[in-house]
Amino acid sequence: MEKILAVAIFVVMFGFIIWDRFPRQWVTLISGALVLVLVFGLCMHDGGAIWETLNLSCFAQKGFWIGSSESSTGINWSTIVFIAGMMVMVEGMGHAGIFQWLCLKIAKLVNYRTVPLLLCFMVMSALLAMFIDSITVILFLAAVTAELAKTLYFDPVPMILAEIFCANLGGSATMCGDPPNIIIGTSLGLSFFDFLGNTGVIAGVCLVFTVVYFFLCFRKPLAESEKNRPANVVYPDAASAVKNRAGFYGCGTSFLVVVVLLITHAQTELTVATIGCIAAALMSLVTMLTSGRKAAAGLFARVDYKTLLFFTGLFVVVAGLERTGCLGVLADGIARLSGGKAVVMVAIILWVSAVASAFVDNIPFAATMVPVIQAMAQTQGVDLHVLAWALSMGTDLGGSATPIGASANVVGTSVAAKNGHPVTWGKYCRYCAPATIMVMAVSMVCIVVRYKIGRAHV
Repeated sequence: MEKILAVAIFVVMFGFIIWDRFPRQWVTLISGALVLVLVFGLCMHDGGAIWETLNLSCFAQKGFWIGSSESSTGINWSTIVFIAGMMVMVEGMGHAGIFQWLCLKIAKLVNYRTVPLLLCFMVMSALLAMFIDSITVILFLAAVTAELAKTLYFDPVPMILAEIFCANLGGSATMCGDPPNIIIGTSLGLSFFDFLGNTGVIAGVCLVFTVVYFFLCFRKPLAESEKNRPANVVYPDAASAVKNRAGFYGCGTSFLVVVVLLITHAQTELTVATIGCIAAALMSLVTMLTSGRKAAAGLFARVDYKTLLFFTGLFVVVAGLERTGCLGVLADGIARLSGGKAVVMVAIILWVSAVASAFVDNIPFAATMVPVIQAMAQTQGVDLHVLAWALSMGTDLGGSATPIGASANVVGTSVAAKNGHPVTWGKYCRYCAPATIMVMAVSMVCIVVRYKIGRAHV
């Protein structure tokens, strides 16, 4: 009974999100409350499940701040704290004029042409996401794109969609690029370079197809915007964006410090929650010292709390699917359907992971699937590493298909909406769903060809 109810709540929630008639944060919060009361309370009579899903005790645990904080159950407060901290950092950089300065520099470099900007930002998004969390990359690039759109008179949505997709793609290339890769890597003893030499190669091939795809999709509307641009537009000098040099350099330095912390968090053992807090503290301190307390308080006032509430409710609903065993049933089905054929195993893991990650959080799904592929490798004789690469690409790339499939998607579309350019489900899926199918097909071919599993039968 609890399984049916958990699935029903998720389906209804998803339907209301697609309908887009009600604030999405209230949709997920109400759905999460129904999971806690109806599924965990009335059906399962499990007060412990409610407490574990809320996961409030994590703040008092050392592992939340130092060590490993990845959790497959309940609200991932580490992710929420990290996103909040990055939002404060982005607001601080915007207040210091860094985004406007960067916009004008890049625009001048490409002679204020929008199509070259699209290509530059796609490649930049993928490269940065290899070493920096995709959420941070999108917070940064989406803000830059929105600012640049105001100056160059173009619709920023196409560019932001392409950036989101490439950020998710770049995150699949390395172990630190995306949370599912961290889970897979640590569970199976894989290194940074193991991912770079395997998923990194596949992601590189996919990037070529992706750049061509979005170029063909958005070339005409972006080029048309140049024709409609007023002839008397005066482009300000980049230096004019710097109102406070101390704040500009202070916020820029703080950003670089945070980037270094993100790249080296495996060595320092600082969790993303801690890094998010450091980012917010550094940015607010620099803003207060250079612009005053009122400006620093304004950074926190402009945080997109609606997005944070959306994530909170979503984590609870997904926890309902996990604790009732729905995700486990899906995982067991993959093992049964493989039929002993290695290529079928890879295909099922890749595509099922992709489809599931388009609708549910990929962190608990990846954590659920790791023991499944380990068992399949032991009982079916298939190379565990090949299954791991298929799981990694499926969970990382599948989330690009829908606006809620990955954290970067939610954050990027929120930035667009905040700047007066809301992204509907239809518009998002029209471009990103076909692109997801394309890169999944390319990934499948790459895996089959490279690891020569097409004829394997065990």
